[in-house]
Amino acid sequence: MSTHAPVDPTGQQIRLSRGAVTARIAQVGAALRGLTVDGADLVAGYPDGVKAPGASGIVLVPWPNRVRDGRWNHDGAEQQLPISEPKFRNASHGLLRFTPYDIEQTDAAATLRARIFPQNGYPFALDTAVTYALTDDGIRVTHSIRNIGADPAPVAVGAHPYLAVGDADPAEVTVTGTGTTWLETDERMLPIAEHPVGEATDLRAGRALGAGFMDRCYANLTRDADGLARTTLTAPDGRATTLWQGEGLDYTHIFITDGYPGRSHAVAIEPMSAPADALNSGRGLRSLAPGEELTFEWGVVRTA
Repeated sequence: MSTHAPVDPTGQQIRLSRGAVTARIAQVGAALRGLTVDGADLVAGYPDGVKAPGASGIVLVPWPNRVRDGRWNHDGAEQQLPISEPKFRNASHGLLRFTPYDIEQTDAAATLRARIFPQNGYPFALDTAVTYALTDDGIRVTHSIRNIGADPAPVAVGAHPYLAVGDADPAEVTVTGTGTTWLETDERMLPIAEHPVGEATDLRAGRALGAGFMDRCYANLTRDADGLARTTLTAPDGRATTLWQGEGLDYTHIFITDGYPGRSHAVAIEPMSAPADALNSGRGLRSLAPGEELTFEWGVVRTA
């Protein structure tokens, strides 16, 4: 009979602490899987011993969301990525979803690093890193991508955190966003058109999570005077959790589900530098020169 402990599918667990703020980061996918302020959850957790449900908290690189048929063209050469979403026949959520990152950690911050090697469908070499640093009221997340290859590399980045407002009933929590346009998708969840927000899609006045399923990308975000775009979850008693996204993170994908473990409803607020299928459309895609590095920042804070 084996005496070995089972391997946790999310790898090593990193725990950070600063005053009344704590966070939990998973090594696999460099995933944010917990954040509390004064004991109240700002990020929806999930049980130990299971892989991250619904891509919970993972880093999405070198592309976020989906690539149609996993196929795209680069300088006249057709590229074929592995189909990682068989249901819709797409390549989904980048190349590091199940990768264990290298870890550097202090009490209140951790940097996780992973290298992308040239491979089928993505013939480029990148060094990637994500730093999670606790603040007085939450967490600041900094992504960096450096091209260590000989050719310009098309890149985009995103993250997939599920937020919470303490012990508030998730079905009664309201999500408020700033997108002024939204991307219509086909039956495979790939963009086919863009529209101004309307009565059914406008989140600027708020919408209860319990109102129903959503899997939608918003663009043309309204930014505050500090240059940040903010999406806020608000409980009926006024408590609130906010995700902010900085320059270059110009899209917010919002996914509401009733399939998250231990919760009647859960919402992923996904800051992204490009929408789905960017390797084909080019929208939001950056061409990273050899030796060049890009950085992006976002964070989660308690705002009330």
